[in-house]
Amino acid sequence: MLKATTLSFLTDLKANNNKPWFDANRPAYEAAKGDFIQFVTTLIDGLNTIDPAISETPLQAKSCIFRINRDVRFSANKSPYKTNFGAWFNKGGKKLESAGYYFNLEPGRSFIAGGLYMPDATILATIRQEIDYNLAEFESLLMQPAFTKHFTGLNRGEALQRPPKGYAADNPAIEYLKLKSFTSSHNLVDDALTKSSLSKRTIDVFAGLQPFVQFLNRAVG
Repeated sequence: MLKATTLSFLTDLKANNNKPWFDANRPAYEAAKGDFIQFVTTLIDGLNTIDPAISETPLQAKSCIFRINRDVRFSANKSPYKTNFGAWFNKGGKKLESAGYYFNLEPGRSFIAGGLYMPDATILATIRQEIDYNLAEFESLLMQPAFTKHFTGLNRGEALQRPPKGYAADNPAIEYLKLKSFTSSHNLVDDALTKSSLSKRTIDVFAGLQPFVQFLNRAVG
């Protein structure tokens, strides 16, 4: 579980996203960060029991958690800080482009997710080919009870309007092949974040994603 004070800090940060406020409230930030690190460490322990690829390449919380500072160099939004804590779990850590699992902590917008977000062109092509060659297997993964218990399908926020080059419009897998990301997400209400069952629930959701993540990583290599 996470502490209510961690959620309160993120709520306050959203209302006061500036360096003077952040500097004045750094002790609260350090406490919230420490709470999230502890939670992420618990998730790593759980992932080690359900995903062999994770257990083969031991992760540490620091290699999974994203910095709270925003890169504002090319953004119209100059707010200096993110208003969420995020952690990405995959084989090799977040700097390696492979499919994995994600936890987003943000009051009102928390969720558990997994897959591979916006891979580069080469990896995208290999995933599309893997789906095209093994459509029946891929669809079966998305229909497994462990998956449908938590997810209603794949996110379609990033998708082509037309078939990608090399694929016909009547390809049976075309709606998957149009995707530029291969992810699915499970929303969390704020009340769930401070319950003692949060870690177990998160690992249960990750377990539903594991065959899907494994399929993507088979394509990635």
